[in-house]
Amino acid sequence: MIGMLGGMSWESSQEYYRLANTLVRERLGGVHSARVLLDSVDFAEVEELQRTGRWQAAGELLAARAAALEAAGAELLLICTNTMHVVYDQVAAAVSVPVLHLADATAARLTGAGLDRVGLLGTSFTMEQPFYRERLAERGVTALVPGDEDRAEVHRVIYEELVRGVVADRSREAYRAVIARLVEQGSQGIILGCTEIELLIGPEDSPVPVFPTARIHIEDAVERALG
Repeated sequence: MIGMLGGMSWESSQEYYRLANTLVRERLGGVHSARVLLDSVDFAEVEELQRTGRWQAAGELLAARAAALEAAGAELLLICTNTMHVVYDQVAAAVSVPVLHLADATAARLTGAGLDRVGLLGTSFTMEQPFYRERLAERGVTALVPGDEDRAEVHRVIYEELVRGVVADRSREAYRAVIARLVEQGSQGIILGCTEIELLIGPEDSPVPVFPTARIHIEDAVERALG
């Protein structure tokens, strides 16, 4: 039973749910589907805590929801957002079941592909705070982030468009330009380090491999769940 801490935003959570069921059906065949418990929080509450820097309160919120998922029968937990892995330790401490860290799963995929220097796209929190890049560095991966203006635009598109279900061609072009600049800096691949970015960017938008973190995260979870 996979427990998902979702709703941040629900646009990406529905991708987690879709991918989990698709992967289980591909693995087991027939009409098999994934055994999932989804707790979808109100993103408006979380976004306010993010914006005001109240990370301790955000961690307490997600830790309480994680404990509720475990009590309901979840045997493995996923935080279905890159940004909120900033409170991973609080969540993991609140439960006795494994909490699969998204950056760990991504780092394993990167090193498995022989890459150790990649570009990182995500919210400003993910790109600028150390929690994500340091986790990757501990696993042998150096993450490059865009310059100031590019970071601001990547963040704006996420919060003003993607979390609201808006997928715009002009934003795709802007992201392609950011990716190109990261490749010029030596990025061997690009981490799509915000789950909503996968709604906008695919392999065809980058001259180097892209690593969609939501897909990687749920692939790892399904593999662990099915054994």
